[in-house]
Amino acid sequence: MFVWCNREHEVIELILDKSDECSAVLEEMSKKEGIIEKSSDSHNTHYFVKKCFCAVEDSVGKNIDAFDLLHISPVVYQHGWEYYRIIAFKHEDLKGLMQRFESKGFKFEILRKVPFNGFIASSLTLSADALFSDLTEKQAEALLAAYRNGYYRLPKKANITDIANKKRVPRTTYQEHLKKAENKLVSSLVPYIQLFRCAVPEKREGLKMVKTCSQEK
Repeated sequence: MFVWCNREHEVIELILDKSDECSAVLEEMSKKEGIIEKSSDSHNTHYFVKKCFCAVEDSVGKNIDAFDLLHISPVVYQHGWEYYRIIAFKHEDLKGLMQRFESKGFKFEILRKVPFNGFIASSLTLSADALFSDLTEKQAEALLAAYRNGYYRLPKKANITDIANKKRVPRTTYQEHLKKAENKLVSSLVPYIQLFRCAVPEKREGLKMVKTCSQEK
């Protein structure tokens, strides 16, 4: 689930992979207060517009707003966790937010922390459309199926034949869709890889910094 908010209304994009859970999830969403509009596409994506409740006391958004921090939308909800991206211009503000979360009993984790030194500003322009708009539906599904079945793990958990059999399609057909998807994805990524390589080695090394330290109330 992806949520964009302007502090007055929320736009919720809900993507349901499991058809057997679809009705129950949509029923629960319809019970939410403040629903203004809802719609869906011809696949498994559903949209809701509702009144914003992020300004409620002790919401994550309310706590972020208490500091000079830039919150980058959307908020991602997955498997019971909320994922936020924040730009902190002063270390003291980020430290203050973490202390505030701890004092209020939030459970949180910093999954990735990188220095904001001006070089990564251009990365905020990277969009899903820029990466995936050239993919056909079958190519996107082939890529997702490969990932879900462990094709990209080391060692591999499945091969092309295994996945094709699960999807009940010819191996050559599935392989063609997957290879075309991979080629298009790599071609879309190349400009950003080139941009990344323009940074001096010290900056590239700084971008690798990761701190694991979690978020659920």
